[in-house]
Amino acid sequence: MLAAHPVLTGVATAREAVPGMHDRLLLHAGPPIAWERASGPLRGAVVGALLYEGLAGDEAGAVALVERGRVALAPCHDHQAVGPMAGVVSASMAVWVIEDSPHGGRACSTLNEGYGKVLRYGAFSAEVIAKLGWMNRVMAPVLAEALALAGGIDLRALLAEALHMGDEGHNRNKAGSLLLLKLLAPWVARAAAPAVAEEVLRFLGDNALSVLNPVMAACKVMTDAAHGVAGSTVVTAMARNGTDFGLRVSGLGERWFTAPAAVPEGLYFPGFGAADANPDIGDSTITETAGLGAFAMAAAPAIVNFIGGTPRDALDATLEMYEITAAEHRHFTIPALGFRGTPTGIDLRKVVELGITPRVNTGIAHRAAGVGQIGAGWVRPPLAVFVAALEAFAERYGF
Repeated sequence: MLAAHPVLTGVATAREAVPGMHDRLLLHAGPPIAWERASGPLRGAVVGALLYEGLAGDEAGAVALVERGRVALAPCHDHQAVGPMAGVVSASMAVWVIEDSPHGGRACSTLNEGYGKVLRYGAFSAEVIAKLGWMNRVMAPVLAEALALAGGIDLRALLAEALHMGDEGHNRNKAGSLLLLKLLAPWVARAAAPAVAEEVLRFLGDNALSVLNPVMAACKVMTDAAHGVAGSTVVTAMARNGTDFGLRVSGLGERWFTAPAAVPEGLYFPGFGAADANPDIGDSTITETAGLGAFAMAAAPAIVNFIGGTPRDALDATLEMYEITAAEHRHFTIPALGFRGTPTGIDLRKVVELGITPRVNTGIAHRAAGVGQIGAGWVRPPLAVFVAALEAFAERYGF
């Protein structure tokens, strides 16, 4: 995991880049889930993707396709991909392609839509579909050409620098998004006509989450590098689908261990409260799995203005996570802790022995499709899912 070196190498359609992708497959965040148990945001995103692909003409038609088994649903993680919030990926959507040359790893993620009414929160209005169309028809080819001209972007180096500038790689990505813009801008200017280049750069620059999606894919190739090690109790994936929290363990293959997802605690936008919140959702906990996000919050004290708490809480979050991890990251360091490496590699045994579950900082989605983000805060996965995974580990290895 520490030796992995994620590089952003290109942009392509999911049909071209995602293993096993086909026109009637929709990927989603979190562990596997049946349509009947899907949350509001996930249902809305599925409907929006089917409208975008032209497979359905309205919401009722989209729902009927899924209910009749005409469309398949599968976790992003099962197809070398990750997605924020609902995480829905369809065949013609553009994806970032991230590669880890030391281990041959590869992962994909969609382009980030920005704030407001967006597919990842379950919105599927005409304006949402129109924005997706522009992103995939206009912006994606420009980014693909720009990356080809640039020869790729070193995301490990970008993340290391962003941590020193106040990011933590999950909910605070202001520095990382500006670094991505800086690295892409000269090549975007060369790849597109001036008016189009301006439009693309303005879209990226106005979105403080632009870098989140490729960072998530970078974290996936890092954690995938640690997966499949016999006898290892390191957690290599944590993900939520809005109903269930799921995790995978390096030494236990592709099996998902699941438990009900919790509702985050935090700060709500005016007019909203805990009764409006959906249980935790999204693949973005791959950042914590790789030693970023809440595990690196000591580097990003300003994030408490968004998720609640105090700067001391941000420091304490990182310090607590050292108790349940196997290593300190050699590339991701925290100035406030004397450039100590971020706590990396959640150890199943330590979680269960100490009763300390991983901290996660997260956005909060409304439980109804399309309302969008209503706040941000903290959440911890249930201890029971770690206990179940450790029992399975003991059974498999005869302990």
